[in-house]
Amino acid sequence: MEIGYHASHEQFPPSRLAAAAVAAEAAGFDAVLSSDHFAPWSTDQDESGYAWTWLGAAMARTRLPFGVVTAPGDRYHPAITAQAIATVEELFPGRFTPALGSGQALNEHVTGTVWPRKPERNARLHACADVVRRLLDGETVDRDDPVTVRAARLYTRPKNPPPLFAAALSPATAREVAAWADGLITVNAPADRLRAIIDAFREGGGEGKPLHLQVHLSWDTDEDTAREQALRQWRFVALPAELNQELELPEQFDAACAHVPADALEPGVHIGADLDRHAAVLASYAELGFSRLYLHQVGPDQERFIDAIGEKVLPQLRAGV
Repeated sequence: MEIGYHASHEQFPPSRLAAAAVAAEAAGFDAVLSSDHFAPWSTDQDESGYAWTWLGAAMARTRLPFGVVTAPGDRYHPAITAQAIATVEELFPGRFTPALGSGQALNEHVTGTVWPRKPERNARLHACADVVRRLLDGETVDRDDPVTVRAARLYTRPKNPPPLFAAALSPATAREVAAWADGLITVNAPADRLRAIIDAFREGGGEGKPLHLQVHLSWDTDEDTAREQALRQWRFVALPAELNQELELPEQFDAACAHVPADALEPGVHIGADLDRHAAVLASYAELGFSRLYLHQVGPDQERFIDAIGEKVLPQLRAGV
């Protein structure tokens, strides 16, 4: 199982995240995942750098494979998504794993279009994935519904297209995307929920395809600080996905989470000072079938987290603990 570092653009400026990616490689991490947001989740965060610019800069400073979760169809036309993917892969062959998702109103509302219901978003995602894949394969693409594409062709393409993963948070979506996705990425949840997502993906046609997991952690050497920073920075994880995808503004997320207690965050965020406990939790995900974990420290101290994981947790995981 590979262990990656998650670069949270909603929380930190791009320059600091690029330095963190370099530090993660030095500490022994195997990969990096980038978020792709237009807005942060909360007024306590106040960042959102442009992921595609950052990917080029960070990948040029490291040798690690990188991933990104992005949402074509509204803020990004799928032809532009395909062009961005092709350019990154041409620059860094074999190091890029883009994952396509149906998006969230928090990021997509800026275009002013009507935010579709989830079934429409999934149908649009399927269409966008088809457009992206055909463009990466060198086709000239025309399409009318549910996205419009006219005589689109990529003139700069990588020698080999990268795998197109899908992002899914529910068994229903996981089953739906399995038909076109080369792999699946999801986020940590109770084990029975993750098993249901994995089973649905495999039943839908994803048998044998790789599974990646983004894992939210809140670590500090002080237990109370670990809990406090989880509640301050990542309290919205307590919201159901149906609401999480519909709210448009950081202020709305703050209002929806105003009375969320710290106890409501786990297992959406694994909280604590005990690195051995974190190692044991991470090891359990290998048993579920995940081949790569991306660790997201929700607290502000990224550098100390990277060093601590590299020194105490990675050796345990590689020893099979």
